[in-house]
Amino acid sequence: MVNSSDTEVVEYPHRRGGHCGSGAMRDLLEWAGLGWEGPPDEGLVFALSGALDLSYVRDAALMPPVYLVGRGGDLETDLPMRLGAEVSVHATDDPQEGWAWVRDAVREGRPALVWADIAELPYLRVRLQMSRHDIVVIGYDDEQQVAHVVDNDRDEVQLVPYSALARARSSQGFPVPTRHTYFDIAWPDRLPDLAEIAQTAFAQAAEAMTTSTGSSIVTGRDSAVGATGLAAVDLFAEDLAGWPEVFPDDILDLVLQALSAFVEKAGTGGGLFRRLLSSGADDIARLTGDGRANEVAAAAHLCAETWSLVASLARQDGPARGRVEQAARAAAVLPSLERDLVTALEIAGARQDLRTGA
Repeated sequence: MVNSSDTEVVEYPHRRGGHCGSGAMRDLLEWAGLGWEGPPDEGLVFALSGALDLSYVRDAALMPPVYLVGRGGDLETDLPMRLGAEVSVHATDDPQEGWAWVRDAVREGRPALVWADIAELPYLRVRLQMSRHDIVVIGYDDEQQVAHVVDNDRDEVQLVPYSALARARSSQGFPVPTRHTYFDIAWPDRLPDLAEIAQTAFAQAAEAMTTSTGSSIVTGRDSAVGATGLAAVDLFAEDLAGWPEVFPDDILDLVLQALSAFVEKAGTGGGLFRRLLSSGADDIARLTGDGRANEVAAAAHLCAETWSLVASLARQDGPARGRVEQAARAAAVLPSLERDLVTALEIAGARQDLRTGA
């Protein structure tokens, strides 16, 4: 750890990740010296979070007027708690209090996981607001007035001005206010049995996909069309075919580009998080010998490939209406494939005594 009277920097391992949450958790686990046969890959971290889900919303009040996400909202707490860590989530509207939490953690030699709005992070150079973006603060320099930030989307540590970080951590943007949210995680000395926690993670993902909670946190307006879980898969596949009747051609092109980004580029690890799950389930099968995890990996891979096909058809060249038609044909098989994935998750998530009939 590098330190002086006004500078602290925690030594921290980092690999670029496919998703901000699972990428940050992967790095944090390696920093804590935890893993199975070495530091875990990001796919294994995502699979063990149990965070697989789906939310689809169409609402003219949004820009773009559709929203699609393939994970639930509690990865940052569910994953460490499943691994035996203690997690405290702190939030405040007082910027001094919010910065003090981060500063104190770094002073103690601990990296600080926080929320930040990507639109306010200068190194990302984006205008799209997303307030629940996970970054890890590993240092600060009072003389230069910069924080040392690690982001899944960048290979190198980023030097972020205090003022920009404060704006990112106090955003009122989409989908929720950032409120200087800080995740204080006390990692265990050793990890629990992998087979046992994988079973609970698979069960959690299956339950999330089969429990619809309405149109999601994104909007509560009556004008919104939305659903979660398998109901969202059904709604999306049906709704996509009708987009030409809902949106004028210029907006239709924008929405198709957004659809591709939501599936492939918006920090999903590709294939709307299904590719991360497939990779992680493969690791679980390899490390535990549980063939049921192989079935999850195979089903998740098929879903990922189909979501990626829908995305590629949406962003290809040509008239928007023709692209919708092709993407909708590809999406028509998603309800069946996603149900196969849920079935595989349910089987892999069943308790051992129920599997054997003991």
